[in-house]
Amino acid sequence: MAAPTGPTVRRMQLGLELETLRKRAGYTNLKDVVEGLAISESQYRRVENGTSAFRRHSDLVTVLKKFGVTSKEDVDLLVDIHRDSLNRGWWSTYARTMPSGMAMYVGLEDGAKTIRGWQPNIIFGLLQTEPYARAVFQSAKQVEEKTTEFVERGVALRMERKELLTRDNAPEFRAILDEAALRRVMGSADVMREQIKHLAELAALENVTLQVLPMNTPTYRCQNDFTLLEFGAPLPTIVQMDMVDGGSNISDKDTEVWTFSRRFDALRDGAIPVGETPKFLHQLAREI
Repeated sequence: MAAPTGPTVRRMQLGLELETLRKRAGYTNLKDVVEGLAISESQYRRVENGTSAFRRHSDLVTVLKKFGVTSKEDVDLLVDIHRDSLNRGWWSTYARTMPSGMAMYVGLEDGAKTIRGWQPNIIFGLLQTEPYARAVFQSAKQVEEKTTEFVERGVALRMERKELLTRDNAPEFRAILDEAALRRVMGSADVMREQIKHLAELAALENVTLQVLPMNTPTYRCQNDFTLLEFGAPLPTIVQMDMVDGGSNISDKDTEVWTFSRRFDALRDGAIPVGETPKFLHQLAREI
């Protein structure tokens, strides 16, 4: 497996390694770990959780000594991971207009090996055309009192995010699309026809698998959207759920990952077969 890339995934990788080394060394009290360092227990906990990084690599080296890591090769490897984790991801330029938790999610999405998603209300973000995405943002602009800058930067971020589907070493991507969302007009009929055509083009990509959950099929339907991100061992699978305020809730708890994996499998089993997706999309475009 290729090494995880991107600062967010590198922070997660380093945090997992530190947790393993700490437990192996017998440290159960974080107060003992941070003794002599210029960081607090809460700061170190965030490092292990993968949501923050040491400001100085010397702090990492000191911690590794406490954990009994003396091999120069091992220390250099972890220091390199730490340096990578300090890089600013391309998405950092959008930080000012991102809702809570979004930057973390985009960083994880950017480094995922496999992405599985379900979105019952609108077309999944990574699959949206620019006119469709702008229509989605515009429809909420007045109600949520957002600025034109927020709308334009939101659209730009979404367009840049979706480039991961066609880049070199692209992730395996699978999404279940609700027929109701495909028929729900955003912008105009022309916008929807272009969007449906774009979905058919994406479905032809080797790394993209799309299925549609028909409205007339009595099957399981999850009411909330979610995304499952896999990175390969030893990194855990992550589940992300959108929040009402536009923020992002992210968890790697085994019980939650298991629950949402079962939900995705149930949605997949109720959807039309993969091979029938292009025919369905072409027929839908004609109806629109």
